Amino acid sequence: MTLWDGDLPFYHQSRRPAGFSVPLLIVILVFLALAASFLLILPGIRGHSRWFWLVRVLLSLFIGAEIVAVHFSAEWSVGRVNTNTSYKAFSAARVRALVGLHVGLEGINITLTGTPVQQLNETINYNEQFSWRFGESYVEEYTEALEKGLPDPVLYLAEKFTPSSPCGLYRQYRIAGHYASATLWVAFCFWLLSNALLSMPVPLYGGLTLLATGAFALFSVLAFASISSVPLCPLHLGSSLITSHYGAAFWVTLATGVLCLILGAAVVGLHYARPSALRTFLDESVKNCGNQAGGASPLNLNNQQFGASELTNSTSL
Repeated sequence: MTLWDGDLPFYHQSRRPAGFSVPLLIVILVFLALAASFLLILPGIRGHSRWFWLVRVLLSLFIGAEIVAVHFSAEWSVGRVNTNTSYKAFSAARVRALVGLHVGLEGINITLTGTPVQQLNETINYNEQFSWRFGESYVEEYTEALEKGLPDPVLYLAEKFTPSSPCGLYRQYRIAGHYASATLWVAFCFWLLSNALLSMPVPLYGGLTLLATGAFALFSVLAFASISSVPLCPLHLGSSLITSHYGAAFWVTLATGVLCLILGAAVVGLHYARPSALRTFLDESVKNCGNQAGGASPLNLNNQQFGASELTNSTSL
């Protein structure tokens, strides 16, 4: 028995899995606050345009939130396996556990959950993050994990992603993640520009920027999927093999890119096929404003219409 209730002295506190990524939670809360603010002013919009603005704003906020949120998600590539594996170095003890590997654009997340959680008089519930984003060193984080004495499955998977590993996973996933992240930020910039242009009487350019948003979102998916063309190193845990597949962030980004392409193509197509209907759909007040600005509306007084040419002054003497 050690000084900290069974925990190793160089690993002085029990690890608990992170409930949620803090940056991801902040992004979701920010966009939820924007959506809630819009819903508060929604009753002030009259007529059928209320539902039009509801769909337009919420759909736009969903696209923007998804583009930003997936940067901080570790669900781009996911692998899980339930195995019987060694637990600590220099020990013959083995545990039954669920091991999870979650790869994101900025690093990997490794989870180890015992089945049951209480084994060997310990709580086996680990969640460890290893980052390769700019300004952080993956090697230093892996060295710290060695000094802490993390369980063997965690250290084994983390070692496979080190730059010096013959597997080459670090270079493949890191480069793919950097390119995917860069193209997603470009897509986010085009999303901002599309919102500005669709609020102006230039729907064609708004549709084109929506097409660009969808294209760059798909480019990020293709950039991350490029690792599939390279044979990956097998990851053995005990007698089991952990295999990865595309996660929720990958598929949601793909769906968002396709959605932007459909919306952009619809706007561009309506611009050339039925421009008046497109203007009415984007802003129902455009038509009325255009009529008033043209000065062609007749003057209506006492249920009688007088054109501009019919207004004459007569004097009876």
